[in-house]
Amino acid sequence: MTTTESRPPHDGSAGQPGPVVRTTAGAVQGRREAGLAVFRGIPFAAPPVGEARFQAPRPAESWDGIRDAYAFGPPPPQDLGNLGGPGLLGLPEGDEWLTVNVWTPDPDPAARRPVMVWIYGGAYKLGHSGSPGYDARHIAEDGDVVVVSLNYRLGMEGFAHIEGAPANRGLLDQVAALEWVRVNVEAFGGDPGQVTIFGESAGAGSVASLLSMPRAAGLFRRAIAQSVPGTFFSDALARDIGTALAAELGLRPTVADLSTIAPRKLTSAGETLSAKMLQRVDRWGQAAPTVTPFSPVVDGEVLPATPWQALAAGSAKDVDLLVGHNRDEYRLFIAMVGQLNRITEERAASALRLFAPGPDGEQAYRTAFPEASPSELYERVQTDWLFNMPSLHLAEAQRAGGGRAHVYELTWPAPGNGGALGACHGLDIPLLFGTYGADLGLLLFAGAEPSADALALSSRFRTSWTSFARSGDPGWPVYDDAERLVQVLDAEPVVTAYPEERSRRLWEGHEFLPLPLL
Repeated sequence: MTTTESRPPHDGSAGQPGPVVRTTAGAVQGRREAGLAVFRGIPFAAPPVGEARFQAPRPAESWDGIRDAYAFGPPPPQDLGNLGGPGLLGLPEGDEWLTVNVWTPDPDPAARRPVMVWIYGGAYKLGHSGSPGYDARHIAEDGDVVVVSLNYRLGMEGFAHIEGAPANRGLLDQVAALEWVRVNVEAFGGDPGQVTIFGESAGAGSVASLLSMPRAAGLFRRAIAQSVPGTFFSDALARDIGTALAAELGLRPTVADLSTIAPRKLTSAGETLSAKMLQRVDRWGQAAPTVTPFSPVVDGEVLPATPWQALAAGSAKDVDLLVGHNRDEYRLFIAMVGQLNRITEERAASALRLFAPGPDGEQAYRTAFPEASPSELYERVQTDWLFNMPSLHLAEAQRAGGGRAHVYELTWPAPGNGGALGACHGLDIPLLFGTYGADLGLLLFAGAEPSADALALSSRFRTSWTSFARSGDPGWPVYDDAERLVQVLDAEPVVTAYPEERSRRLWEGHEFLPLPLL
């Protein structure tokens, strides 16, 4: 396998003009790059601005002639913190946020290859499909599949509760993109009856949501959820946070008021409120320490129930599911604020009281992990609450609803920072995409050339993911309540009983309900 750096740039600046494909809105021309045909920045919906702002996505306008599909579309407005705006990051600007990108071995309608649709993460407030870390060439080439990635609205534009606007607009964007795939992907060499959605973190939360949404039914056959977050807001919590977001701008949480603020300036409300959320634990409970005021909302219409409730009721029993997590998920966030191995007993106790399940959760964790330090307990309970148990319980809900699920855990430690980050959140992304020198890969691989173990594990990720997309079988047994077999992904991958048994027992019987307003 060659490394990412030996391939042409991700942005379409290299490569030869490629084939022309006709979509329902018009013809597009892509690039030939390293044996693939790559199309970037194809609109799947109209720009959600003006009268369309804060509304459900509307069909893309058609065009005459042939549209160049060489460059990624502009990212949606988002919380970039100190990184600055899109222009400062070298990204395109504009309001045509809702675009898709396609990597295909051959845009021949007769090919009918499996299709994989990537949904990025980013706490529902940042991210875009043009990130170098999401360059899908390795997946398309190694797996002989068509890969599609998409943009969706984030933050205030996509997820804030706004009076006069539908809830979960970012999820509705994803549905619109999947409808585009259903109608157009055959022209790119894909099989619209063999679509697999896959995503990580908020992208996995989006996958879980789509499994639960009546509007998404029938748009995909398989789903892969990598590190599912357990944070779904109740309608009451979303309304209260929406009011607080608008108040940061001196406005009411209405379409009329918020439409007076330009989209890329509206992100400031989320940025300023995020910094204050820890002060509102008494009102927003477990949502407050996540420092993101955005999550899918269980509104009863777009999202009728949480994914765990919906899957247990059979909403996705005919969809094959692959779901898993990384062993040390929360360690990344501790390291990012400079607190690795610096957590006090007081902070550990506070986290245990807030996140551990049941009335005696703190003591139950201390009993289950008697050797754990305060830092280890702090990390363990938040890893379990935020990602690991929601992911495992999604598999269990799928089984309860009559479906099938395969489960994995990544335990291979990131080589960056002397291995101190372990198998942390996000490590699966550079391994899956083979983008060790981009985005999060720069931190987790510390700019070093990937080792033989890393390359082998990376190849295994792609083989398992694309095999699942092709057949529903990633190469290991389905998860059941008796043996609980999972694939442990490490330098020497093994199939074994679920490794985090102590945590599983602590959370057995716990229900992941919408986070309430206290």
